[in-house]
Amino acid sequence: MVPCGAVLWRRLLRKRWVLGVVFGLSLVYFITSTFKQEERMVRDRNLLQVQEHEQPIMWKVKFSSGNSSQPSNQCRNSVQGKLLITDELGYICERKDLLVNGCCNVNVPSTKLYSCDSCLPNGCCSIYEYCVSCCLQPSKQHLLERFLNRAAIAFQNLFMAVEDHFELCLAKCRTSSQSVQHENTYRDPIAKYCYGEYPPELLPV
Repeated sequence: MVPCGAVLWRRLLRKRWVLGVVFGLSLVYFITSTFKQEERMVRDRNLLQVQEHEQPIMWKVKFSSGNSSQPSNQCRNSVQGKLLITDELGYICERKDLLVNGCCNVNVPSTKLYSCDSCLPNGCCSIYEYCVSCCLQPSKQHLLERFLNRAAIAFQNLFMAVEDHFELCLAKCRTSSQSVQHENTYRDPIAKYCYGEYPPELLPV
């Protein structure tokens, strides 16, 4: 025996006006949800713009002559290169020519200062150590400052711990989300280390 409530419900559903009411309520809910989502997106975008214009991120980066905040007889360097190393003064050398104090031996002919070998005009390089050395050129300071002024809040965690020109170049030249497209392909698989303001151009799909 079918319950009376079920029979009444079936009869109601057969009537067109009931279906019209259900459809109308569903449409109103959909439109309301869409408008609320758009309002939320606009509010978040406006808030982000206000934060960018009124409360710029206080980057700690300091630019000074010699790039270094360390004693002059010691150098920090790019550490990980198997063949090449860049020190914080901007010299790039072969790993075998690195002195015990962490600085490149400037008396070796192959040691170069502020070398941009392997780097393109857009500030992207095929070799990490050349990217760092080129980035350390004093003339790149204004470019880096412009980048920091335009950097999205998403980069805050990456760059807030950076304190000077050398650390900024180390961080900037590392590959990041800016270096890839579709999350798994380099924008430029050859010149993937970038110190420039903008990421490499997207490759055609």
